[in-house]
Parts: sequence; C-alpha cells; structure tokens
Amino acid sequence: MAHHTPFRSDVVGSYLRPDYLHQARRDFAAKQIDQAALTAIEDRAITELVAQQKAAGLKVVTDGEFRRGFWHIDFLENLNGVEGYVPQQGYNQKFHGKAAPSYNIRVTGKISFNSEHPFLAHFAFLKQLADADAELVAKATIPAPTMILRQELLANDDSSQLLSVYPNLDDFYQDLAATYHAAVQAFYAAGCRYLQFDDTNWAFLADASKRESLQAKGIDADAIAQICAEIINGALADKPADMTITTHICRGNHASSWLFSGGYEPIAKQLFASNYDGFFLEYDNDRSGDFAPLRHWANNGSRIVLGLVTSKFPQLEDKAQIKARIEEATQYVPLESLCLSPQCGFASTEEGNKLSIDEQWQKIRLINEIAAEVWQDA
Repeated sequence: MAHHTPFRSDVVGSYLRPDYLHQARRDFAAKQIDQAALTAIEDRAITELVAQQKAAGLKVVTDGEFRRGFWHIDFLENLNGVEGYVPQQGYNQKFHGKAAPSYNIRVTGKISFNSEHPFLAHFAFLKQLADADAELVAKATIPAPTMILRQELLANDDSSQLLSVYPNLDDFYQDLAATYHAAVQAFYAAGCRYLQFDDTNWAFLADASKRESLQAKGIDADAIAQICAEIINGALADKPADMTITTHICRGNHASSWLFSGGYEPIAKQLFASNYDGFFLEYDNDRSGDFAPLRHWANNGSRIVLGLVTSKFPQLEDKAQIKARIEEATQYVPLESLCLSPQCGFASTEEGNKLSIDEQWQKIRLINEIAAEVWQDA
C-alpha cells in the first residue's frame, strides 16, 4: 500500500458534532425536516470535518459517525435478521455516569449482510472527499460481529428470540462470520481500503465482575472468547491483500462515562489470535491495566495502536509522560510496530463527551506532535 495503516498518529473514528447538526437531528425527529434535508446537512458537516481533520495534520479521515445516533446500533439494525427496538428496562448496560439512550438491537431472523446497507453509501461520500487529496485515506468504522453475540447471549435483557431462530448456536456463529465476510467484501467493492471493527465485547469478557456473572449463568468466558476469535477470523478470511482491517477495544464511551474495567490479560491470547492488521487498545488510565498482556501479540506485521490520550476529558496529557509510556510498551512490542491514538472516539453517541470541539482538536494535534517526535516515518 502507498500508506501504511494504521498510521503512527491515528484516530478511533467519532468526533463531536457541530451545534447545527444536533439541531438538524432534533428537527428531523420532530418531523420538521425530511430525510433529504437531514442528509444535506450531514453532508455539509462531514465535508467540513474532513477539512478539519486534514488541517489538524491527520492522514486518516472518517465521517465522524455524524450520520449515527449510537456507534453500533445504526449499523447492526440495518443487517438482515436484526431489528432495533426500545427496551422496557432501558439500555442493557449500566454506564458509570450518564445512562445510555434506551434503544438496542435483537435478532429476529437468519442474519446476513444487507447489500443495500446504508453505510456503503455513507462511505462512498467520505471516499469522494478523501480522494480529492492524495495524502488522505478514508477509514470506515463498523461494530464487530461479536457485538451481536454479546447482546443475545451474554447480556440480553430477556427479550432475546435467538434460540427460536438458531436452535443450534453453531449456526448463529457461522452466520455472524459469513455476514461480516460479506460486509468486508462489500466495503472493499465500495473502494474501502481501511476498515475498523469496533468492539466492547472483549472488554466485557475481561471485566472481573462480568466474568463472575457469566460463570453464575453457566457460561465459560474463556470458551466464548475463543468463539469470538473464530467468528472474527471467519469474517477476515480471504481479506484482500491491499485492505487494512483493524479493531478498537473499548470499555464503553458515552458522555464521558464508561462501562467496563480491567486489563487485557484474561482475553489477550484469544484477542491476539484474531487476524487483524492492527489493534487499537485503550491505555489512558488504571482501568486499562498494564502492558504485560502485549506479550501475547504475534509479530506478524500487525500494529498495536496505544490509546494513551483520553477522549473523555479536556485536560491535555503531558507529552513527556506519553513518550515514557510508549517506551514502556516497547518491552513487549518493538517501536516500529507501535502507533498512537486517542483512547476512544470523542462521540460514540451523538451527545458526545464532555469537552469542546476546540479541545478535541488540541488532543489530535498533541498526538500528531508526539508521533512526529517518536517515529521518523510519522
């Protein structure tokens, strides 16, 4: 590839929405504007965002997830066999902070990829903007297939119909892999060469309290982790050689609050057995654990992207301390296989985290500066 992705200075994907986009979404919900009007406003906001990302010094650009309400649900509910619904008890995960919107997904039929999935058109618009500058690479972000598994098997709210659709769970796992295998090929056909699977399921499986709750249900967290790796590798099978597919492991990100706690050790072997080209790992605070689980990473050409700069709060990190942590990580991963990014996106839900747009760009510029000083090829 002309560009080596992930980049030394990279991003997870979501950005804070401008006020006029928030207003447009409220107007659309109130039926004061139609879908065409909302799309035109989203197009404007994304066009401005691409220019802002370039101005901030990034080589990778995303659409900021500006067309979404929630980082994962908008994609998942547009798959065949999946529907969005309003749960009576609210969102099924309890954030340490503000509660997430009361909306979720469930499986209602055999799962497959929707060839008319709206995210393909969304990416095509982003790619058109990125292609106007040879220095920019458009990155698409979608939730991992394991998010459906977690919702239906590990953390369902008793509304699951999964076993009536899939009496044999092996068929469910195979369909998840096949659905995402088709998604990879569809994004490639749309011109995508940099795709990311966002995933909070690994953090769920690493959290000690969640592992205890699974054990109480008779579920072996380690066995599920192995199944997750197999589903992901099925999705990545036959991946085109000139396509980079990464993952971001998230512990929850909504209005600067979080869901899960714990280091990567319980799931590291299975996680690094998945055939991604890069792993975006949150390492911005003590809840993320130490770097020791990186010893399970296989030096096979993939890159580890250290999320050392938080996207949750406006205070800028100390540059020297970030450099020291990068140096610490080289005990397990060589410097040439490391990159730097924010710990998560800035707005995994449309509400966004508790910092300003200007403070968001200060974070990005800090990451760019550190990358340029640490890596010669940044």
